[in-house]
Amino acid sequence: MFKKILGSILCVVMFSACTMDPPEWAAQAKQVDLNHLKIGLSISTLNNPFFVAVRDGVATEAKQESMELKVADAQNDSAKQGNDIDDLIQQRVDVLLINPVDSAAVSSAILAANQAGIPVITLDRSADKGQVVSLIASDNVAGGKMAAEFILAKLGKNAKVAELEGIPGASATRERGQGFHLVADKNLNVVAKQAADFDRAKGLNVAENMLQAHSDIQAIFAQNDEMALGAVEAVKSTGKNILIVGFDGSSDGIKAVKAGQMTATVAQQPELIGKMSVQTAKQIVLKQAPASKIAVPLKLIVQAD
Repeated sequence: MFKKILGSILCVVMFSACTMDPPEWAAQAKQVDLNHLKIGLSISTLNNPFFVAVRDGVATEAKQESMELKVADAQNDSAKQGNDIDDLIQQRVDVLLINPVDSAAVSSAILAANQAGIPVITLDRSADKGQVVSLIASDNVAGGKMAAEFILAKLGKNAKVAELEGIPGASATRERGQGFHLVADKNLNVVAKQAADFDRAKGLNVAENMLQAHSDIQAIFAQNDEMALGAVEAVKSTGKNILIVGFDGSSDGIKAVKAGQMTATVAQQPELIGKMSVQTAKQIVLKQAPASKIAVPLKLIVQAD
């Protein structure tokens, strides 16, 4: 008899440990006071001025709305981001804002947030799986096309171009590359392309190698301004006049364009992305239905002629 009772207890314990049901606190409907809303922000990296601006936009708007904000810096590490999101879930945030390091790798963390009943908004990059209420981002495909069309207009058909790609697996990398190649594959000669992980130092190293291997490169498209700024340093040592187009419109990128170092940047509005994410979180809590995709306008910033 004792063995049967013990077996039953063990079955209950094992079932409780393995069940995928959301935690009890998440399953219970709760009234959220907008003035005490707790937002969790998981940002891919704060070692990039663009994402600092996104964070600042979130922080400014959250303060304006008297909301509590918890920020976690993933440091471009997918595993750390997963742990960060788990910590934010345990802190019982009301809404999660996630800027993924990797669109595939972040999926399991988003599924965990779904299980916990926490609404998720993604910023700048999408997630491959999991329920996301809204994606707030620029149209990266359109931005990539904009960069290729600018190079084509400046240099003409069959100009020799190199491409610095972002982090493999990030939706922004895929989409900016897709838009760029929609134009470039038909009108330009892309002689080299390689990932530099959205990083300035890696952009410098990769661009140096490309310029050594292809001395006739006429233009470089970098999928963000940090890599473009690395390419600027690489081009300086060659003494050549090479057109460089970045993407983001970061403060450093715009300064480089105005100084005549970069030719152009496809400018996003990172602070606006952050502010709009907080307003979207507010809509969710008010049980309004925000759009599943919210586009933030782009513009091309170029050197003065």
